[in-house]
Amino acid sequence: MRWLRHLFSPSAYTRFPAASLDRIARAIADGERRHAGQVMFAVESDLPLTALWRGVSPRERAEHAFALLRTWDTQANNGVLVYLLLADHAIEIVADRGLRGRIEAAQWRQVCEDFGRRQRDGDLEAAVLAAVAEISALLAGHFPADPRQPRHNELPDQPHILG
Repeated sequence: MRWLRHLFSPSAYTRFPAASLDRIARAIADGERRHAGQVMFAVESDLPLTALWRGVSPRERAEHAFALLRTWDTQANNGVLVYLLLADHAIEIVADRGLRGRIEAAQWRQVCEDFGRRQRDGDLEAAVLAAVAEISALLAGHFPADPRQPRHNELPDQPHILG
C-alpha cells in the first residue's frame, strides 16, 4: 500500500503553490525575530523508489534532509527542521544538538500531533504555519532574541521542496 501512495502522490508544488511557500517563509522569519534559533521547512511528495525498497522511514528521511540542507550549520547548534512527507502524511521535527536537554521529546511530539490534527481538518498550509508558530514559541523560551544584537539569519527562511 505504501508503494502506491508514493507512486501516485500529488506534487508538493500542487499542495504548496508559490504564494503558500512565501507565507511559510514569512512565518519563519517572523518567528525568528522572537528567538535566536533557526527554523527550516522542507516538504517531499514521495520517496525515491530505492528508498522505498530499503524501507526508509519518514524519520530517517527527515534526518537525511537535515544533513542535506545543512540545518546543523548554525553557530549555536540550534537549527530545527520541520520535514513533511506528503505520501506518508508524516511530519518529523529534527532538532540540532544545541537543543538537546532544553526542549523535551514530548514537546516536539506535541507539535507533530497538533500538526496531524490540523492536517486532518484539511488545511495543510495552516497546519504548517501553526507548527512554525509552536516551534518558534519553544525556541523563544530557550534562545530568546537579544534586542541589542542584530538578527543574524544563518539559514534560509524559504521552504525547500525536495525530490
